[in-house]
Amino acid sequence: MNPSFSDSNQIGIVATFSALVGTAFQGETNALCWHRNLDGDFKEIVSHLRLKENITVVSPDDLTALHLTEKGNKAREIILNDLQLLTDFGASPTLNLLKCYERDDEFDFISTDVYSFHVDRSPIATDTFLCTYHGASSDIIANAHAMQKVLIPEIRAKLQELHDGPAEEFEDFLKEHYFDLHYQAHEDAEPINLGIGHIWRLAVDHPNQQVLPCIHRAPKENEGEYRLLLIC
Repeated sequence: MNPSFSDSNQIGIVATFSALVGTAFQGETNALCWHRNLDGDFKEIVSHLRLKENITVVSPDDLTALHLTEKGNKAREIILNDLQLLTDFGASPTLNLLKCYERDDEFDFISTDVYSFHVDRSPIATDTFLCTYHGASSDIIANAHAMQKVLIPEIRAKLQELHDGPAEEFEDFLKEHYFDLHYQAHEDAEPINLGIGHIWRLAVDHPNQQVLPCIHRAPKENEGEYRLLLIC
């Protein structure tokens, strides 16, 4: 087991899917990991899939149609089972073959793309689930090791100039453009990489949430390598 997982108060480790979805977040813990060592050739699956756009949705039918070796078939069975578990739970999982996400370079002082440390927000009670089967994997960071970018004086001043409206509408402006979801890691912060094959459940900012939302970011992709990512 990755020692950074077990050493972190932010992360809870579980051994089953039922524990993953049934364990409540509490205290500093806002990320749960169903820790797994998977057997199967996920790279083979990636090599058989065709990238149509930078992010291509792979359906169960797409997976089923692939002609695979025994190890590739094991990997496929794992993915199909994960999709079914999450669907039966009531989630809407998507399997993505991913070259890269769109970059936000509109401003030079703040970015709102997924490569920036950020939290997810929802108007209803929900969680973010993700699993990287192949390629670079995401990072999370403890809430105490980061600051909302909109609270950094230099950034806030520039956003106020950009807003150019009534002061009482400024906070709504930040939410409308998702600026308030993004965070700056402290210089001495140590992000935790989520690794390969584990299914993660991350706390989302919603009205009934009892813990702080989990701060996370998409990784910089490895050169010449696609990611295979389950997310919902």
